[in-house]
Amino acid sequence: MASKHIEVVVAGVRPLTPRIKEYLLASADGRPLPRYEPGAHVALHMASRDRGPIVRHYSLIGGLAGRDDPRHVYRIAVQREDRARGSAFIHDTFAPGTRLRVAAPVNDFPLDRRDACTLLIAGGIGVTPIVSMARSLARRGCRYRVVYAGRDPAAMAYRDMLEAVAGDRVRFHYSDAAGVLDLRGLLASQPDGTRVYVCGPAPMIAATHDAGAALGWDPGRVRSEVFAAGPTGDETAFEVELRRSGRTVRVGPDASILDALRLADVPVLWDCARGECGLCPLPVVSADGPIDHRDRYLSAEERAAGQTLCICVSRIRGTRLVLDA
Repeated sequence: MASKHIEVVVAGVRPLTPRIKEYLLASADGRPLPRYEPGAHVALHMASRDRGPIVRHYSLIGGLAGRDDPRHVYRIAVQREDRARGSAFIHDTFAPGTRLRVAAPVNDFPLDRRDACTLLIAGGIGVTPIVSMARSLARRGCRYRVVYAGRDPAAMAYRDMLEAVAGDRVRFHYSDAAGVLDLRGLLASQPDGTRVYVCGPAPMIAATHDAGAALGWDPGRVRSEVFAAGPTGDETAFEVELRRSGRTVRVGPDASILDALRLADVPVLWDCARGECGLCPLPVVSADGPIDHRDRYLSAEERAAGQTLCICVSRIRGTRLVLDA
């Protein structure tokens, strides 16, 4: 998949919670930005003087009436994680006037408005695509419900916005007081034919899929969005040699192999960028350290063999990787 890179400038910053900030990204040249549908996300391409390229993916949030023009502004929200250098870099350095590049929007979490009933489930910062979906369904008079789970109201971004958009269709679940959300009970209470869209922590998403399976639901009735796990804090840079093309590319600690190859204009196949779709795996010729498989596509046997690697999420614990590409 090819993605055009777009120059943008930070047009506004505001805190939403103690850990979450909202950023408005405006077209740098005043031209309209590519349109997007609810569920879409963009990849931010940044550069750290100390660590090199940083690439992070964030869901796009539909604009607020009167606040901005969605043709020229993208809205994202970034939660600062203790050990995630990308989010910390954004929180520490992004200010009005900061320039960066973004890739054209990609939508791996599309909303189907033709369903008889829709249930939107958000967990924590996973609320960002759910906001856009709720606004879209509300505008079209669709039948839908929203459940937004978080530790407590102070930690939940866009709570007021969801309440304004969805009214009595939204329910807030505060886990500090009420415990873990009963996902199986929630799904069991839905009207026949309801389709579920869930975005949040990986365990919550897995539990939602498990709840649907336990109820005998067709797997397609639960759709989810989870981005690949960010850096764990101890990644190191390494080189990737492409044996057939004769090129060598450096992969920094804050970018994936896929990011590095695309930044070097190396043509590669990819789609989901989350280690799920199976388009990006490449044959491994050699590696001077163990492969850190982070995909959800390869089997346990394939991972153990070490002959294939999903370049969008996986890395090596070494200094040099040779791929048959």
